[in-house]
Amino acid sequence: MSLEKVKSYFKNFNMDKRIIVLDSSSATVELAAKALGVEEARIAKTLSFLVDENPVLIVTAGDAKIDNKKYKEKFHTKAKMIPFDFVEKYIGHTPGGVCPFGVGENIEIYLDNSLKRFQTVFPAAGSSNSAIELNMSELEKYSNSKEWIDVCKINL
Repeated sequence: MSLEKVKSYFKNFNMDKRIIVLDSSSATVELAAKALGVEEARIAKTLSFLVDENPVLIVTAGDAKIDNKKYKEKFHTKAKMIPFDFVEKYIGHTPGGVCPFGVGENIEIYLDNSLKRFQTVFPAAGSSNSAIELNMSELEKYSNSKEWIDVCKINL
């Protein structure tokens, strides 16, 4: 189970107790915001893409959308999301619980600048009813992100 994988990952840093297991679904930005009692923008959604057939994760603010032009400038290809049925195979988490923690090997992780306007955000923790509240330095550290990028536009 992905939640257990993420708990085990965070246990290495004595952070596992900070994982929030919810009584209701947090599988979408809207559901997660409602369950956590925060604005949708503070939900850190993790999107899965294939770049030259290699899996890439981009963590964005809940109100952000991929800007195709910016994405193509950064990755030199069109944005191609991993098909729903293959996300777990490539990433190690099922859709609704995808997060940048405890993922498969050789997955590049990027953090989008859309997150930087918040003190803390809530990424999933491996299941469709979990999250963890992290500040930007914690998110950067524990996600093992490659870099901060600008590939989104805010959905107003």
